[in-house]
Amino acid sequence: MKFPGKVAVMGGGSWATALAKLLLNNCETILWYMRRDDRIDDFRRLRHNPAYLSDVEFDIQRIEFSSDINYVCSEADTLLMVMPSPYFKSHLEKISVDISDKFVVSAVKGIVPDDNEIISTYMQRVYGVAPERMLVVSGPCHAEEVALGRQSYLTVGCNDIFHAEQFANLLSGKAMKTITSSDVTGIEYAAVLKNVYSIASGIVHGLKAGDNFLAMLVSNAIREMERFVDTVCPRPRQICDSVYLGDLLVTSYSRFSRNHNFGSMIGNGYSVRAAKMEMEQTAEGYYGTKCIHEINQKYHVTMPILDGVYDILYRNEKPAKAIKIMSETFI
Repeated sequence: MKFPGKVAVMGGGSWATALAKLLLNNCETILWYMRRDDRIDDFRRLRHNPAYLSDVEFDIQRIEFSSDINYVCSEADTLLMVMPSPYFKSHLEKISVDISDKFVVSAVKGIVPDDNEIISTYMQRVYGVAPERMLVVSGPCHAEEVALGRQSYLTVGCNDIFHAEQFANLLSGKAMKTITSSDVTGIEYAAVLKNVYSIASGIVHGLKAGDNFLAMLVSNAIREMERFVDTVCPRPRQICDSVYLGDLLVTSYSRFSRNHNFGSMIGNGYSVRAAKMEMEQTAEGYYGTKCIHEINQKYHVTMPILDGVYDILYRNEKPAKAIKIMSETFI
């Protein structure tokens, strides 16, 4: 089978919608798995996603929708996974067909809870997807700006750089530039950590600590990310590359960042539970904080920002106190 073959978008959220739009600039047709038939019916009728990025119109004739995940997995050659990480496992547990010969592209930016595995590791262990068939897509990129047609950048990672280049070509366009990398594991962990640090930046914003303090937080966060990723997956990498530092910056500062907004509510006095209930979309960093904290019990990397966010989210620590403690480690 010639890669990428027929591509299926797996998920119905804003990021899935933005990526589907990019794919249709370069693919004649795509498959699209959505869990709910009513959403599919509304999408066909309205010609846009009824729940996310509703200003983005689609040529419905070029999309084969289905709520049958096994049908989509059987028909597709490449599965672009764009489900929120907390629900990733429950979606895939419905799969009964063999997908070990498929190409899998993860745009999840999260860890499988309980298993505490990044998506590539989980797909290799549970579904037998070979490393050279496993790709990742990461930012710096917000779905909302992709939908607006603003100049954006994506990095596609794969152990087989030729496969990375081929899939990057499917996403490339006038307003989308793509970069390739072979650092699959580093990209996945960085994508999880930037959400954690985005929550921290939101808390700092909610506390009205100021731009000077936020700059110190982010500059220390990238050092913390580098320490962790280099420990878990040692290999040459430039932490200032856009897929690491750039993604951290856009997630920490953008008004589109749901993790930043989640943290900001907590800094403004919301309880964690109330902030979660207020959010219309999943704040991946909430789950990623716990996963990375547990993974780090093995590696013992010094991570005061992660520890502070964990204490706020899971130990009911006062935000101001936790931020003050982590700030004493800043350099």
